[in-house]
Amino acid sequence: MPSLRPQSNANRSKNMTKHSLGWIGMGRMGYPMAERLVKAGHDVAIWNRTRAKAEPLAKKGGRIVDQPSELSGCDIVFTMVSTGKDLEQVYFGDHGLVASASGPRPKILVDCSSIGVEQSEAIRARLKQLGCEFISSPVSGNGKTVKAGKLSTVVSGPKAAFDQVQPYLAIIAASGVSYVGEGELSRICKIAHNVFLGVVIQNLAEITILAQKAGVPRHAFLNFMNASVLGSTFTKYKSNALVNLDLTTTFTPTLLRKDLDLGLQAARELGVAMPVTAATREALQSHFGAATLKPDPSAYLEKDFAALIETVALAAGLKLEPENVPMPTGLETED
Repeated sequence: MPSLRPQSNANRSKNMTKHSLGWIGMGRMGYPMAERLVKAGHDVAIWNRTRAKAEPLAKKGGRIVDQPSELSGCDIVFTMVSTGKDLEQVYFGDHGLVASASGPRPKILVDCSSIGVEQSEAIRARLKQLGCEFISSPVSGNGKTVKAGKLSTVVSGPKAAFDQVQPYLAIIAASGVSYVGEGELSRICKIAHNVFLGVVIQNLAEITILAQKAGVPRHAFLNFMNASVLGSTFTKYKSNALVNLDLTTTFTPTLLRKDLDLGLQAARELGVAMPVTAATREALQSHFGAATLKPDPSAYLEKDFAALIETVALAAGLKLEPENVPMPTGLETED
C-alpha cells in the first residue's frame, strides 16, 4: 500500500520539472525563503541591493548577480521587497528585471511582497504587455516562521502559471499554499489577514495590560490564554515579546499601519463597514505619538510591533519591565 505521508521538500524537488530560478530581496523574510530553495537543491541566482546581505547564502549554494537585469534569463523569478515602489524599481527601473527592450525575459514573475491591489494590477498589466505571467503570492509569517517551516502563502494569477510555480512555493511556504483565483484576489486576502493581525495584537496588548493592572503577571495571563480555545500560533509566539519585552523586529508598526490603511481603503471601495479596524487604526496611531517621547523615535518605530503593549501600558499608568520568564514560542526550527 503506498504511503499517504506528504513528500519531503527534497523528494518533491526531485519530482518537479526543473526551472532556472531567480530571487530578488534578502531582507528579514527574503533571505530565509530563498534559503529553503537553495537547501532543497535548487540553483538560485540572487540579487539584493545590499550585496553583503546575500553573501552568506552564496556560501550555501546561491549565486549572486550584480543587477536585477542579470536574472532576465531565468524561467521564474521571485521577489520579496518592502513596497510597491520597490517592486516597480526592480522590475522596470534602471537595470531592472524586464527593463531591456530586447533580450530574454522571465516566463513567470512571482511576487511574495505585501503591496496594494491597484499597484499590483498596474504591474500585472505592464508585465502582460511584455509577455510575462505574474503571480501574486503574499505570505503569512516572519523570518522565524519561515525557518520553522510554518510559513503559508495565498496565491492568485493565471492558473497554468500557478501550476508551474506551486512546487517551489510549497518548499518556501511549507505550512500551506492556497490558490484563490485570478488577478489580485490574493492581495485582498493578505490585506484582510494583516487587518486581523493588527486587531489581534492591539486587543491582546489591551487585555494583557488589563490583567496586569488587576495584579496578574503577564506571563501567567498569557499562559492561560495560550492554553485556551482562543490561543493560537500567533499568541504563543508573541507571548515572549509581551512578557519579556523582547522587541527584536519581525514586523514594524509602520508596515502594520500601511496594511490597516490598505484594508480601510478596500473597505470603502467595496462598501464594507469595518468599525473595529478603524478603531484599531486610531489606537495604532497613538503608538506613533508615544514614540515621540523616546530618545530616538525613528529607531523605536523600527522595533517590533509588539511594542504596542508599552503604549497601552503608558495610557494605563504603568511602566513595563521584563518579567524574565521563559515563554516557549512554538517556532522551533526544522534544522
